Formats: sequence, C-alpha cells, structure tokens
Amino acid sequence: MSAITDTSPAPSAAVITEPLPDLQLQLLIQLLDEDPRSSLPLTLTHPGGLLHGDVIGHEQWKAEWARSLRQVEGEGANLLAEFPETVDQGVRELRADEDAETRRLPRWIHLRDVTLVVGSMNPVSLPLWRGRLADVSGWALGRPQ
Repeated sequence: MSAITDTSPAPSAAVITEPLPDLQLQLLIQLLDEDPRSSLPLTLTHPGGLLHGDVIGHEQWKAEWARSLRQVEGEGANLLAEFPETVDQGVRELRADEDAETRRLPRWIHLRDVTLVVGSMNPVSLPLWRGRLADVSGWALGRPQ
C-alpha cells in the first residue's frame, strides 16, 4: 500500500470571495458620497424582500446614526454616541494596507426613511438601513406608488 503525500505549498493567506456588486449602483453611491446633503429615492430587491427609501452617502448615514444613538438612555449611552466614528477609525486602520483601487468603490449602501416589504406581511418602516451592496440583486430609481 502506498500513501499519497500532498506536496503543494500551503496558501499564504485566506482569500475571501463575495458576489460582485452592481458597478453602476456603486458609482451612483460614490457620487452621492461627494455631497453629504444629497439623497435619491431608490427601490432595491435583496434576499429579505423589497426595500425602498432615500439612498444617502456614508457620512450622512453615520451622522444620522450617531444622532439616533445619542437618544439612547442608560449606562453606556455616552459610549454609543462615539461608536460610529470609532467603527470608521477601525475600518480606516484595517484598510491602510489595501491599494487605492480596492478602496475606491463603496461596498455598502445606506438608506433613510425606509420601507421593507416581505411577502404578504405588513410593510415595516425603518428610519435608517445599511446593507451590503453585493446582496442587492436589483434596483430602480424612485419608490413604488
């Protein structure tokens, strides 16, 4: 009996793969990121159902998220107010080694005044929503009427 030995070199690092986001949607979000006051009505399809609201840039979403966290009461509330900026700082540090091409296009989409429609359930309203662009399977400008 003979044993087969694997002599191939071990991979130097794990490779993470994910579905590719829609390039046009990424570019639209990148454009919205240039003006923090801009927004655009958008309808998305994703694994959770149909979602519509105003797409906003990351900085605007972060400011509104921080504002909502400041309204939380109780112990630790002060820590929550700083959380959005703390997260961004951590992401910047992790991405410091990535090349400019990898960092340029957004990977997340942010919406305000959101309605989530799932099957025959009643629609759910949310003040803010953040989702991974790679999970968006379709989109259209505007909201359903």
